[in-house]
Amino acid sequence: MSKAVNNMNMGVVEPQQRIKNLSHCGNLIDVDKNMKVSRYYRAGTEILRMANVYLNEGDHENAFILYMRYMTLFIEKIRQHPDYASVKADVKAINKTIKDEIMPTTEKLRNKLLAQYEREYEQFLANKEAERIREQERERQQQMANKKAAAAASVPSLIPANLHVQMDPSSQPTAPDLSLLDQVVYPNDFPSGTNRTNLPNSGLLLPMAPDAGAADKLANSSTKPAFDRSRKPQFNRTDSLLAGSLRSVNVPGDTMDVFLKLAHANTSNNVETCGVLAGHLAHNELYITHIIAPQQQGTPDSCNTMHEEQIFDVQDQMQLITLGWIHTHPSQTAFLSSVDLHTHCSYQMMMPEAIAIVCAPKYNTTGFFILTPQYGLDYIAQCRQSGFHPHPNDPPLFMDAQHIKMDAQSKIKVIDLRR
Repeated sequence: MSKAVNNMNMGVVEPQQRIKNLSHCGNLIDVDKNMKVSRYYRAGTEILRMANVYLNEGDHENAFILYMRYMTLFIEKIRQHPDYASVKADVKAINKTIKDEIMPTTEKLRNKLLAQYEREYEQFLANKEAERIREQERERQQQMANKKAAAAASVPSLIPANLHVQMDPSSQPTAPDLSLLDQVVYPNDFPSGTNRTNLPNSGLLLPMAPDAGAADKLANSSTKPAFDRSRKPQFNRTDSLLAGSLRSVNVPGDTMDVFLKLAHANTSNNVETCGVLAGHLAHNELYITHIIAPQQQGTPDSCNTMHEEQIFDVQDQMQLITLGWIHTHPSQTAFLSSVDLHTHCSYQMMMPEAIAIVCAPKYNTTGFFILTPQYGLDYIAQCRQSGFHPHPNDPPLFMDAQHIKMDAQSKIKVIDLRR
Protein backbone atom coordinates (compact mmCIF):
# COMPACT_ATOMS: atom_id res chain seq x y z
CA MET A 1 0.00 0.00 0.00
CA SER A 2 1.38 3.43 -0.91
CA LYS A 3 2.30 6.10 1.62
CA ALA A 4 -0.48 8.35 0.31
CA VAL A 5 -3.10 5.64 0.77
CA ASN A 6 -1.79 4.89 4.27
CA ASN A 7 -2.01 8.52 5.24
CA MET A 8 -5.53 8.86 3.86
CA ASN A 9 -6.58 5.83 5.88
CA MET A 10 -5.31 7.67 8.97
CA GLY A 11 -7.47 10.68 8.14
CA VAL A 12 -4.49 12.67 6.83
CA VAL A 13 -4.42 14.14 3.33
CA GLU A 14 -1.09 14.92 1.76
CA PRO A 15 -0.49 18.45 0.38
CA GLN A 16 -0.82 17.63 -3.32
CA GLN A 17 -4.05 15.72 -2.71
CA ARG A 18 -5.48 18.64 -0.76
CA ILE A 19 -4.86 20.92 -3.73
CA LYS A 20 -6.54 18.39 -6.02
CA ASN A 21 -9.55 18.27 -3.69
CA LEU A 22 -9.89 22.06 -3.83
CA SER A 23 -9.59 22.03 -7.63
CA HIS A 24 -12.24 19.32 -7.87
CA CYS A 25 -14.59 21.37 -5.69
CA GLY A 26 -13.95 24.34 -7.97
CA ASN A 27 -15.01 22.29 -10.98
CA LEU A 28 -18.39 21.41 -9.46
CA ILE A 29 -20.60 23.64 -11.57
CA ASP A 30 -23.03 22.48 -14.23
CA VAL A 31 -24.99 24.28 -16.92
CA ASP A 32 -28.71 23.58 -17.28
CA LYS A 33 -29.59 24.04 -20.93
CA ASN A 34 -33.13 25.06 -20.02
CA MET A 35 -32.01 27.99 -17.88
CA LYS A 36 -31.37 31.37 -19.45
CA VAL A 37 -27.75 31.76 -20.42
CA SER A 38 -27.85 35.26 -18.92
CA ARG A 39 -28.32 33.63 -15.51
CA TYR A 40 -24.92 31.98 -15.81
CA TYR A 41 -23.37 35.21 -16.94
CA ARG A 42 -24.72 36.82 -13.77
CA ALA A 43 -23.71 33.85 -11.67
CA GLY A 44 -20.14 34.20 -12.92
CA THR A 45 -20.09 37.86 -12.00
CA GLU A 46 -21.21 37.07 -8.46
CA ILE A 47 -18.80 34.12 -8.11
CA LEU A 48 -15.95 36.46 -8.99
CA ARG A 49 -17.29 39.09 -6.58
CA MET A 50 -17.30 36.59 -3.70
CA ALA A 51 -13.87 35.22 -4.67
CA ASN A 52 -12.43 38.72 -4.40
CA VAL A 53 -14.01 39.15 -0.95
CA TYR A 54 -12.43 35.90 0.25
CA LEU A 55 -9.07 36.96 -1.20
CA ASN A 56 -9.18 40.35 0.53
CA GLU A 57 -10.10 38.67 3.84
CA GLY A 58 -7.19 36.24 3.52
CA ASP A 59 -9.42 33.17 3.12
CA HIS A 60 -7.26 31.63 0.43
CA GLU A 61 -8.95 28.22 0.29
CA ASN A 62 -12.39 29.61 -0.52
CA ALA A 63 -10.94 32.21 -2.87
CA PHE A 64 -9.11 29.46 -4.78
CA ILE A 65 -12.26 27.33 -5.03
CA LEU A 66 -14.36 30.19 -6.43
CA TYR A 67 -11.69 31.35 -8.90
CA MET A 68 -11.50 27.76 -10.16
CA ARG A 69 -15.30 27.66 -10.41
CA TYR A 70 -15.35 30.92 -12.35
CA MET A 71 -12.77 29.65 -14.84
CA THR A 72 -14.53 26.31 -15.22
CA LEU A 73 -17.82 28.06 -15.99
CA PHE A 74 -16.53 30.39 -18.70
CA ILE A 75 -13.71 28.35 -20.21
CA GLU A 76 -15.56 25.04 -20.38
CA LYS A 77 -19.16 24.73 -19.20
CA ILE A 78 -20.84 27.78 -20.74
CA ARG A 79 -20.02 26.50 -24.22
CA GLN A 80 -22.47 23.65 -23.67
CA HIS A 81 -25.44 26.02 -23.46
CA PRO A 82 -27.55 26.21 -26.67
CA ASP A 83 -27.64 30.01 -26.45
CA TYR A 84 -23.89 30.35 -26.04
CA ALA A 85 -23.64 32.29 -29.30
CA SER A 86 -25.67 35.14 -27.83
CA VAL A 87 -23.06 35.78 -25.14
CA LYS A 88 -20.02 34.67 -27.09
CA ALA A 89 -18.65 38.21 -27.36
CA ASP A 90 -19.06 38.78 -23.64
CA VAL A 91 -17.44 35.45 -22.83
CA LYS A 92 -14.52 36.33 -25.09
CA ALA A 93 -13.90 39.46 -23.02
CA ILE A 94 -14.26 37.42 -19.83
CA ASN A 95 -11.72 34.87 -21.07
CA LYS A 96 -9.22 37.67 -21.67
CA THR A 97 -9.70 38.76 -18.06
CA ILE A 98 -9.25 35.15 -16.98
CA LYS A 99 -5.98 34.87 -18.90
CA ASP A 100 -4.58 38.23 -17.78
CA GLU A 101 -5.80 38.35 -14.17
CA ILE A 102 -7.66 35.33 -12.81
CA MET A 103 -5.21 32.62 -13.87
CA PRO A 104 -2.11 34.35 -12.44
CA THR A 105 -3.95 35.08 -9.18
CA THR A 106 -5.19 31.49 -8.93
CA GLU A 107 -1.71 30.10 -9.58
CA LYS A 108 -0.25 32.30 -6.83
CA LEU A 109 -2.96 31.08 -4.48
CA ARG A 110 -2.21 27.49 -5.41
CA ASN A 111 1.49 27.89 -4.61
CA LYS A 112 0.75 29.67 -1.35
CA LEU A 113 -1.74 27.01 -0.26
CA LEU A 114 0.63 24.21 -1.23
CA ALA A 115 3.41 25.75 0.87
CA GLN A 116 0.97 26.11 3.79
CA TYR A 117 -0.21 22.50 3.47
CA GLU A 118 3.37 21.25 3.34
CA ARG A 119 4.24 23.12 6.55
CA GLU A 120 1.14 21.75 8.28
CA TYR A 121 1.89 18.24 7.04
CA GLU A 122 5.51 18.36 8.22
CA GLN A 123 4.37 19.63 11.62
CA PHE A 124 1.80 16.86 11.80
CA LEU A 125 4.42 14.19 11.05
CA ALA A 126 6.81 15.72 13.59
CA ASN A 127 4.10 15.69 16.23
CA LYS A 128 3.26 12.06 15.44
CA GLU A 129 6.94 11.07 15.75
CA ALA A 130 7.31 12.94 19.05
CA GLU A 131 4.18 11.24 20.33
CA ARG A 132 5.57 7.84 19.28
CA ILE A 133 8.79 8.52 21.23
CA ARG A 134 6.81 9.62 24.27
CA GLU A 135 4.71 6.46 24.08
CA GLN A 136 7.86 4.33 23.92
CA GLU A 137 9.20 6.13 27.01
CA ARG A 138 5.92 5.57 28.85
CA GLU A 139 6.05 1.87 27.98
CA ARG A 140 9.69 1.64 29.18
CA GLN A 141 8.82 3.34 32.46
CA GLN A 142 5.86 0.99 32.91
CA GLN A 143 8.05 -2.05 32.26
CA MET A 144 10.59 -0.84 34.85
CA ALA A 145 7.79 -0.28 37.36
CA ASN A 146 6.42 -3.76 36.69
CA LYS A 147 9.87 -5.34 37.17
CA LYS A 148 10.35 -3.52 40.48
CA ALA A 149 6.91 -4.60 41.65
CA ALA A 150 7.67 -8.23 40.73
CA ALA A 151 11.03 -8.09 42.51
CA ALA A 152 9.44 -6.67 45.64
CA ALA A 153 6.81 -9.41 45.61
CA SER A 154 9.50 -12.13 45.41
CA VAL A 155 11.40 -11.03 48.61
CA PRO A 156 10.67 -13.62 51.41
CA SER A 157 8.87 -12.45 54.50
CA LEU A 158 11.24 -11.81 57.40
CA ILE A 159 8.74 -13.16 59.94
CA PRO A 160 7.75 -16.82 59.61
CA ALA A 161 4.09 -17.41 59.09
CA ASN A 162 4.00 -19.85 62.11
CA LEU A 163 5.33 -17.25 64.54
CA HIS A 164 2.30 -16.34 66.64
CA VAL A 165 1.05 -16.18 70.17
CA GLN A 166 -0.79 -19.23 71.35
CA MET A 167 -4.01 -18.04 72.93
CA ASP A 168 -6.26 -20.37 74.85
CA PRO A 169 -9.52 -18.72 75.86
CA SER A 170 -9.88 -21.08 78.81
CA SER A 171 -6.51 -20.21 80.29
CA GLN A 172 -4.28 -17.28 80.99
CA PRO A 173 -2.10 -16.03 78.12
CA THR A 174 1.21 -17.84 77.75
CA ALA A 175 4.55 -16.68 76.37
CA PRO A 176 5.47 -17.60 72.79
CA ASP A 177 7.66 -20.58 72.03
CA LEU A 178 11.15 -19.08 72.21
CA SER A 179 12.64 -21.79 69.99
CA LEU A 180 10.72 -20.33 67.06
CA LEU A 181 12.74 -17.11 67.32
CA ASP A 182 15.70 -19.01 65.91
CA GLN A 183 13.89 -19.03 62.57
CA VAL A 184 13.69 -15.23 62.30
CA VAL A 185 15.91 -13.76 59.59
CA TYR A 186 17.72 -10.68 60.83
CA PRO A 187 19.17 -7.89 58.70
CA ASN A 188 22.69 -9.04 59.38
CA ASP A 189 21.84 -12.38 57.79
CA PHE A 190 21.69 -10.68 54.32
CA PRO A 191 24.86 -10.64 52.18
CA SER A 192 27.12 -7.69 52.82
CA GLY A 193 26.52 -4.66 50.66
CA THR A 194 22.78 -5.20 50.47
CA ASN A 195 20.95 -1.92 51.14
CA ARG A 196 18.26 -2.81 53.71
CA THR A 197 16.89 -0.76 56.56
CA ASN A 198 14.95 -2.18 59.52
CA LEU A 199 11.59 -0.64 60.33
CA PRO A 200 11.50 0.24 64.06
CA ASN A 201 9.84 -2.38 66.23
CA SER A 202 9.13 -4.75 63.38
CA GLY A 203 10.79 -7.33 61.21
CA LEU A 204 9.71 -5.56 57.96
CA LEU A 205 12.20 -3.79 55.75
CA LEU A 206 11.91 -0.53 53.84
CA PRO A 207 12.20 -0.78 50.06
CA MET A 208 15.41 0.24 48.38
CA ALA A 209 15.77 3.95 47.63
CA PRO A 210 15.19 4.75 43.97
CA ASP A 211 18.17 5.25 41.72
CA ALA A 212 18.88 8.97 41.26
CA GLY A 213 19.16 8.63 37.48
CA ALA A 214 15.86 6.85 37.24
CA ALA A 215 14.24 9.56 39.36
CA ASP A 216 15.54 12.22 36.99
CA LYS A 217 14.15 10.34 34.01
CA LEU A 218 10.79 9.92 35.67
CA ALA A 219 10.66 13.61 36.50
CA ASN A 220 11.57 14.53 32.93
CA SER A 221 8.92 12.22 31.49
CA SER A 222 6.18 14.07 33.36
CA THR A 223 7.15 17.50 32.12
CA LYS A 224 5.16 19.17 29.27
CA PRO A 225 6.51 18.25 25.81
CA ALA A 226 8.32 20.88 23.79
CA PHE A 227 5.73 20.70 21.01
CA ASP A 228 2.02 21.40 21.27
CA ARG A 229 0.12 18.18 20.57
CA SER A 230 -3.10 20.13 20.05
CA ARG A 231 -1.67 21.67 16.89
CA LYS A 232 -2.91 19.49 14.08
CA PRO A 233 -3.22 20.47 10.41
CA GLN A 234 -6.67 21.76 9.57
CA PHE A 235 -7.46 19.14 6.94
CA ASN A 236 -11.24 19.61 7.19
CA ARG A 237 -12.33 23.18 7.82
CA THR A 238 -16.03 23.42 8.52
CA ASP A 239 -16.05 26.97 7.17
CA SER A 240 -14.55 25.93 3.85
CA LEU A 241 -16.68 25.60 0.70
CA LEU A 242 -14.96 22.23 0.42
CA ALA A 243 -16.96 21.05 3.46
CA GLY A 244 -20.20 21.47 1.53
CA SER A 245 -22.13 23.05 4.39
CA LEU A 246 -24.37 26.05 3.75
CA ARG A 247 -23.11 29.44 4.87
CA SER A 248 -25.36 31.39 7.23
CA VAL A 249 -27.72 33.96 5.71
CA ASN A 250 -28.39 36.93 7.98
CA VAL A 251 -31.84 38.49 7.54
CA PRO A 252 -32.67 41.96 8.93
CA GLY A 253 -35.47 41.68 11.47
CA ASP A 254 -37.69 44.25 9.74
CA THR A 255 -37.50 42.66 6.27
CA MET A 256 -41.01 41.21 6.24
CA ASP A 257 -42.73 44.29 7.69
CA VAL A 258 -41.00 46.60 5.23
CA PHE A 259 -41.86 44.35 2.29
CA LEU A 260 -45.50 44.01 3.32
CA LYS A 261 -45.81 47.79 3.40
CA LEU A 262 -44.27 47.96 -0.05
CA ALA A 263 -46.74 45.31 -1.27
CA HIS A 264 -49.79 46.69 0.57
CA ALA A 265 -51.54 48.12 -2.51
CA ASN A 266 -51.16 44.87 -4.45
CA THR A 267 -52.15 42.79 -1.43
CA SER A 268 -55.38 44.82 -1.08
CA ASN A 269 -56.17 43.90 -4.67
CA ASN A 270 -55.25 40.23 -4.14
CA VAL A 271 -52.16 40.55 -6.35
CA GLU A 272 -48.79 39.03 -5.56
CA THR A 273 -45.67 41.18 -5.19
CA CYS A 274 -42.08 39.97 -5.52
CA GLY A 275 -38.61 41.30 -4.91
CA VAL A 276 -34.99 40.19 -5.13
CA LEU A 277 -33.00 39.72 -1.91
CA ALA A 278 -29.48 41.08 -2.35
CA GLY A 279 -26.54 41.68 -0.06
CA HIS A 280 -22.90 40.87 0.48
CA LEU A 281 -20.43 38.31 1.81
CA ALA A 282 -18.30 38.95 4.89
CA HIS A 283 -16.22 36.47 6.92
CA ASN A 284 -17.90 33.50 5.27
CA GLU A 285 -21.44 34.64 6.14
CA LEU A 286 -24.03 36.14 3.81
CA TYR A 287 -25.89 39.31 4.75
CA ILE A 288 -29.14 40.42 3.12
CA THR A 289 -29.09 44.21 2.97
CA HIS A 290 -31.48 45.15 0.17
CA ILE A 291 -34.83 44.28 -1.38
CA ILE A 292 -34.84 45.20 -5.05
CA ALA A 293 -38.42 45.46 -6.34
CA PRO A 294 -38.24 45.11 -10.14
CA GLN A 295 -40.86 46.00 -12.67
CA GLN A 296 -43.33 43.14 -12.56
CA GLN A 297 -46.71 41.73 -13.44
CA GLY A 298 -48.71 40.00 -10.72
CA THR A 299 -51.82 37.89 -10.41
CA PRO A 300 -53.53 36.38 -7.32
CA ASP A 301 -51.17 33.38 -7.48
CA SER A 302 -48.10 34.42 -9.51
CA CYS A 303 -45.65 37.24 -10.12
CA ASN A 304 -43.30 37.69 -13.08
CA THR A 305 -40.38 40.10 -13.16
CA MET A 306 -39.53 42.24 -16.19
CA HIS A 307 -36.42 44.10 -17.36
CA GLU A 308 -34.01 42.05 -15.28
CA GLU A 309 -31.10 44.04 -16.68
CA GLN A 310 -32.19 46.91 -14.42
CA ILE A 311 -31.70 44.64 -11.40
CA PHE A 312 -28.24 43.68 -12.64
CA ASP A 313 -27.26 47.33 -13.13
CA VAL A 314 -28.22 48.15 -9.54
CA GLN A 315 -26.33 45.14 -8.20
CA ASP A 316 -23.22 46.02 -10.20
CA GLN A 317 -23.28 49.62 -9.03
CA MET A 318 -23.60 48.58 -5.39
CA GLN A 319 -21.51 45.39 -5.60
CA LEU A 320 -24.46 43.29 -4.40
CA ILE A 321 -24.89 39.54 -4.80
CA THR A 322 -28.20 37.72 -5.18
CA LEU A 323 -29.25 35.85 -2.02
CA GLY A 324 -32.80 34.80 -2.93
CA TRP A 325 -36.21 36.34 -3.39
CA ILE A 326 -39.29 37.37 -1.45
CA HIS A 327 -42.95 37.39 -2.46
CA THR A 328 -46.44 37.53 -1.03
CA HIS A 329 -49.34 35.09 -0.99
CA PRO A 330 -52.18 37.60 -0.49
CA SER A 331 -54.91 35.04 0.16
CA GLN A 332 -53.01 31.77 0.72
CA THR A 333 -50.74 30.28 3.35
CA ALA A 334 -46.95 30.38 3.24
CA PHE A 335 -45.62 27.57 1.02
CA LEU A 336 -43.93 27.09 -2.36
CA SER A 337 -46.33 26.43 -5.24
CA SER A 338 -45.24 24.46 -8.29
CA VAL A 339 -44.41 27.74 -10.05
CA ASP A 340 -42.54 28.98 -6.98
CA LEU A 341 -40.48 25.79 -6.94
CA HIS A 342 -39.28 26.42 -10.47
CA THR A 343 -38.61 30.07 -9.75
CA HIS A 344 -36.54 29.24 -6.71
CA CYS A 345 -34.66 26.48 -8.50
CA SER A 346 -32.90 29.05 -10.69
CA TYR A 347 -31.82 30.98 -7.59
CA GLN A 348 -30.61 27.97 -5.64
CA MET A 349 -28.70 26.47 -8.56
CA MET A 350 -26.67 29.66 -8.79
CA MET A 351 -26.35 30.14 -5.00
CA PRO A 352 -26.90 27.06 -2.79
CA GLU A 353 -27.74 29.29 0.20
CA ALA A 354 -30.40 31.30 -1.68
CA ILE A 355 -33.68 31.46 0.27
CA ALA A 356 -37.30 32.05 -0.67
CA ILE A 357 -39.27 34.18 1.81
CA VAL A 358 -43.05 33.83 1.49
CA CYS A 359 -45.25 36.33 3.33
CA ALA A 360 -48.88 35.33 3.93
CA PRO A 361 -50.50 38.46 5.44
CA LYS A 362 -54.00 36.95 5.59
CA TYR A 363 -52.70 34.27 7.98
CA ASN A 364 -49.99 36.47 9.51
CA THR A 365 -47.31 33.87 8.76
CA THR A 366 -43.96 33.86 7.01
CA GLY A 367 -42.01 30.96 5.51
CA PHE A 368 -38.27 30.73 4.85
CA PHE A 369 -37.74 27.95 2.33
CA ILE A 370 -35.18 26.15 0.19
CA LEU A 371 -35.49 23.16 -2.12
CA THR A 372 -34.30 19.98 -0.42
CA PRO A 373 -30.63 19.72 -1.48
CA GLN A 374 -30.61 15.92 -1.79
CA TYR A 375 -33.79 15.59 -3.84
CA GLY A 376 -35.95 18.62 -4.54
CA LEU A 377 -33.31 20.69 -6.31
CA ASP A 378 -32.42 17.96 -8.81
CA TYR A 379 -36.04 16.95 -9.30
CA ILE A 380 -37.23 20.46 -10.16
CA ALA A 381 -34.17 21.09 -12.35
CA GLN A 382 -35.13 18.03 -14.42
CA CYS A 383 -38.85 18.91 -14.57
CA ARG A 384 -39.76 20.31 -18.00
CA GLN A 385 -43.37 21.29 -17.27
CA SER A 386 -44.35 24.94 -16.97
CA GLY A 387 -47.21 26.81 -15.32
CA PHE A 388 -49.08 25.23 -12.43
CA HIS A 389 -48.71 21.45 -12.43
CA PRO A 390 -48.65 18.72 -9.78
CA HIS A 391 -45.47 17.47 -8.13
CA PRO A 392 -45.09 14.52 -5.74
CA ASN A 393 -44.95 15.44 -2.08
CA ASP A 394 -42.96 12.44 -0.88
CA PRO A 395 -40.03 12.84 -0.56
CA PRO A 396 -40.57 16.55 0.11
CA LEU A 397 -39.36 18.97 -2.55
CA PHE A 398 -38.81 21.93 -0.22
CA MET A 399 -38.07 22.50 3.45
CA ASP A 400 -37.65 25.22 6.05
CA ALA A 401 -34.30 26.93 5.69
CA GLN A 402 -32.10 26.01 8.65
CA HIS A 403 -29.19 28.30 7.81
CA ILE A 404 -30.83 31.69 8.38
CA LYS A 405 -30.16 34.09 11.25
CA MET A 406 -32.60 36.86 12.13
CA ASP A 407 -30.78 40.09 12.96
CA ALA A 408 -32.99 42.44 14.95
CA GLN A 409 -30.34 45.17 14.91
CA SER A 410 -29.93 45.58 11.15
CA LYS A 411 -32.42 47.33 8.87
CA ILE A 412 -33.39 46.37 5.33
CA LYS A 413 -33.07 48.86 2.48
CA VAL A 414 -35.47 49.01 -0.47
CA ILE A 415 -34.73 49.84 -4.09
CA ASP A 416 -38.08 50.12 -5.89
CA LEU A 417 -37.64 49.95 -9.66
CA ARG A 418 -41.40 49.89 -10.26
CA ARG A 419 -41.57 53.70 -10.06
